[in-house]
Amino acid sequence: MSVLEETLVLIKPDGVVRNLTGDILKRIEAKGYKLVDIKLVDADRELLSQHYAEHEGKAFYEPLIEFMESGPIVAIRLAGNRVIEGFRALAGTTDPTTAAPGTIRGDLGRDWGLAVQQNLVHGSDSAESADRELTLWFD
Repeated sequence: MSVLEETLVLIKPDGVVRNLTGDILKRIEAKGYKLVDIKLVDADRELLSQHYAEHEGKAFYEPLIEFMESGPIVAIRLAGNRVIEGFRALAGTTDPTTAAPGTIRGDLGRDWGLAVQQNLVHGSDSAESADRELTLWFD
């Protein structure tokens, strides 16, 4: 069954500053997903607070916002069959220390011992989140 979807992928500031954007895009394209739109964004607090609204009040919220404000982010509108689930599998688990080899986080990420996990990428976790996030970052 074909389930054509779109999702938001963000290459976070740690991925951009470590010059991993090309490697991450290569993995996405090698998987066969289509880049619909891509742009470099200096995200402000307003955009980030909307994006991470469900985490407001949690201990990691402020360090996360500060981290995401710390440098440019590559925002990607990605399309493909079951792309939401597929990109999240390609990204690996949130913790790079335990992310499987072969995943973006497993191969390229590690725990830096900082206040917030710097794990290179974000991918929408559901069709509803993808719709909301794509509207924030691209409309």
